[in-house]
Amino acid sequence: MGEETEIFRLEHISKVFRDKNAEVTAIDDVSLSIRKGEVFGIIGMSGAGKSTLVRTLNRLEKVTEGTVFFDGENLGELSEKKLRKVRQSMAMIFQNFNLLMQKNVLANVMLPMKIAKVERKERRERAMEMLRIVGLESRAKAYPAQLSGGQRQRVAIARALSMNPKVLLCDEATSALDPKITEEILTLLKEINQKMGLTIVIITHEMSVVEKICDRVAIIDSGKLAEAGPVQEIFTNPKTEAAKHLVLPSKQELSNPFHMTDKKCVRIAFDGLTANEPIIANLVQDTGEKVNILCADTRSVGGVAFGQMIVELPKNPEAAQRVLEYFKQAGVVTAEVERKEEGL
Repeated sequence: MGEETEIFRLEHISKVFRDKNAEVTAIDDVSLSIRKGEVFGIIGMSGAGKSTLVRTLNRLEKVTEGTVFFDGENLGELSEKKLRKVRQSMAMIFQNFNLLMQKNVLANVMLPMKIAKVERKERRERAMEMLRIVGLESRAKAYPAQLSGGQRQRVAIARALSMNPKVLLCDEATSALDPKITEEILTLLKEINQKMGLTIVIITHEMSVVEKICDRVAIIDSGKLAEAGPVQEIFTNPKTEAAKHLVLPSKQELSNPFHMTDKKCVRIAFDGLTANEPIIANLVQDTGEKVNILCADTRSVGGVAFGQMIVELPKNPEAAQRVLEYFKQAGVVTAEVERKEEGL
């Protein structure tokens, strides 16, 4: 990928926190690129290092080793003055909104522009424009305490957009919201990405957030980059244990027969072209072989229907092989599910 398509490039970055008694490696030799105009997800379990990683993008955390490039510039070589200027191109929103409770909505959105010494008339007009984009123009004079959690996050988004950033960094921005409001905020972020061409980087521990709006994703595990690529590809065919843990059904989702069966079980994943096809019914009709469905679901991944199932294969090896061959010809991806992958 050429440099002209990149907004961020990380080359072998590491971050080590040290004190008198201990040393903790939060990021360990991570290299990745984020493209201009995409929605990029960084996902991992709690403590994986993903929030530290995003803070290296705007150099709120200095890397211990490696290099971070933003729009072609090495952040480590910039003066403090130049770095402050560059940071204006990188807005950030958080889980707890970070609004000033004593100021009304309009004043909160205007604040970054006030700090940047934008003329009052211009910053007011710009703030109202951003409030229109997030659907809160009518609440300009309200105070944060008078708003719902979803509305507060919309104000935070409007404030982040007020300085015309190139990048919006979202650190667990929907974690404090209920599922319905989360869906609305994610839809809003995707609309902003498409209408404004804004690059959005989303840090989350929830695969459902990544599936909803991200184009590509990096999976961080214990500070290391476990896997990165298009969301649809990783959902369909996760290669690493960390990716499988996020994508495969959880232990609670698996039905009791999985725990008791001595038969081989496989996960099948099918893309948007086949997600609505009656795969199992066609299997029985075309081959006469039967499988036991232990669990199944269909999701929207990047706006395309994707599905997955855990199925128990016939005990007879030849029959099991016929089933696997049928799935292969039908264009579905299969992978054996081992109990160690499910934590069973």
